[in-house]
Amino acid sequence: MTDMNILVSNDDGYQAQGIRALAAGLKEIAEISVVAPDRNRSGASNSLTLDNPVRAFQADNGFIGVDGTPTDCVHLAITGLLDEEPDMVVSGINHGANMGDDVLYSGTVAAAMEGRFLGLPAIAVSLVCDQKPRHFDTAARVIVELIQHMKMQPLAPDTILNVNVPDLPYDSLTGMEVTRLGHRHKSEPVIEMSDPRGRSVYWVGPCGAEADAGEGTDFNAIRAARVSITPIHTDLTRFSALDDTRAWLEANK
Repeated sequence: MTDMNILVSNDDGYQAQGIRALAAGLKEIAEISVVAPDRNRSGASNSLTLDNPVRAFQADNGFIGVDGTPTDCVHLAITGLLDEEPDMVVSGINHGANMGDDVLYSGTVAAAMEGRFLGLPAIAVSLVCDQKPRHFDTAARVIVELIQHMKMQPLAPDTILNVNVPDLPYDSLTGMEVTRLGHRHKSEPVIEMSDPRGRSVYWVGPCGAEADAGEGTDFNAIRAARVSITPIHTDLTRFSALDDTRAWLEANK
């Protein structure tokens, strides 16, 4: 038996390859509970279902599927679904990067944030890959190492780790780097099409290219084949602008 219980969730759904790899890796060091959406909920951000009931079911693979968002899954698990409250939340392994501005939309990061809202240490992990991801095992191994380090030396209680791992064999990684979030250019335009009845439908366009991607950013670390580890928190206050905003307000009285 281990001395740690970990709640595993994601936004790609309980059947996703990434969450299976993560669960398999974490079973080596912890008791795990997997509570994840019943389908792909990428881009759900921190949305919480309030006007409809949320249903959970036991899947054939032993995971718990939820007909809700990633935030629903973690909230449900911690506040009543599980018999025992977990010690931490790990969300992922996402099929694709969550770097820079991506974190504002990411259901993967949102699941980790909900764990932090409810008082638990939290990690979000993503595999930076194309349409054919290969090395989920690498990302799982990285997370196991980080958790073992956290057990010996815990982080500040308000910290969430946003981890992005290159899609490479573990031995091809060039290290790990603590980074800041980079920044993208604005998204590409929406793609307009027509449905069979001639009505316009729209697809959200691709995310923007890298803008702020220099030394110290998550983008730069990934280009150098390093694991990017970005500490983030939920307080969105821009403290550096408080005085300027006060002065602006006073000037307009």
